[in-house]
Amino acid sequence: MATTKVAIAPMKAAQITKAGADFQIVELEIPKPGPGQVRIEVQACGVCHSDVLTKEGLWPGIQYPRVPGHEVVGVIDELGEGVSVWKKGQRAGVGWHGGHDNTCLSCRRGDFRNCQNLKVSGISYDGGYEQYMVAPVEALTAVPESLTDAEAAPLLCAGITTYNALRHSGVMPGDLVAVLGIGGLGHLAIQFANKFGYNVVAVGRGPASAALAKKLGASVYIDNKVENPAAALQKMGGAQVILATAPSSKAMSELIDGLGPNGKLMVIGASFDSIEVTPMQLISGSRSIQGWASGTPADAEDTLRFAELTGVRPMIEKYPLERAAEAYARMMSGQAEFRVVLTM
Repeated sequence: MATTKVAIAPMKAAQITKAGADFQIVELEIPKPGPGQVRIEVQACGVCHSDVLTKEGLWPGIQYPRVPGHEVVGVIDELGEGVSVWKKGQRAGVGWHGGHDNTCLSCRRGDFRNCQNLKVSGISYDGGYEQYMVAPVEALTAVPESLTDAEAAPLLCAGITTYNALRHSGVMPGDLVAVLGIGGLGHLAIQFANKFGYNVVAVGRGPASAALAKKLGASVYIDNKVENPAAALQKMGGAQVILATAPSSKAMSELIDGLGPNGKLMVIGASFDSIEVTPMQLISGSRSIQGWASGTPADAEDTLRFAELTGVRPMIEKYPLERAAEAYARMMSGQAEFRVVLTM
């Protein structure tokens, strides 16, 4: 069982005071958990591209000041009133799914991922860019002891998103699956797809990623700078699924013709630009496009256990909390290999 340090006020946090502001390293009082909540002593927190929603104020209704972070791994050091299932000293994580209301129609149907009042850690309440954070019990994920804090953190967003999208895509072992992008999401998607038994094709820009794609588990690498990726996929029979991890609507649009009969474009790379597709492209071959967002803490635990069993691991760059601004800039540059993680 992991051990905890004695909580001493104040704590350090990387905070955003208003939309578009720079990170400030501040000292805050260590929060107390309320009923149905726990306090986590944070050990690591991934820096995700979705943190731009907090940094730039792109999420409607976000309140400032706010501490970002939704790839949190740490140790429970205090329990709120009524919490009995979780224990002090237990390893726990918090991902994108930061809580649900249990009362909306989606929740009543068990579809907590699409709760109409979904909470997001680092947006709805302070996240993991701090030494201690408070989270509701419905947001907690149990973290296996075999995974390090820094390894587990990115799996709670990038990991669960790629793993969950693939396992719900309807493809079977041996099917042709293409992964668009070999970055923070894509390098995990290739590993998961390989471990699922798919015939994995990686699609990237330039020859530099070819060797890494093969090492991660791709059988074929398509350089979309030198060949038409859709035509290349059709030569292989067409993809049953194209998992679009790169946030490029243009690249996604160019790949739709690479889908085989009943093929599906699974979109997880977040972009505000339009995907261009004609009705005939979808009607011909009964193709479809589906978006996918993260998953519940139970899904996160499935992801962590699968990674533990199969050896799937994120490639990470670590920064101390005090260098949160530098870590965020590194992530936004697109040059990180491949997930940036803050350590406390």
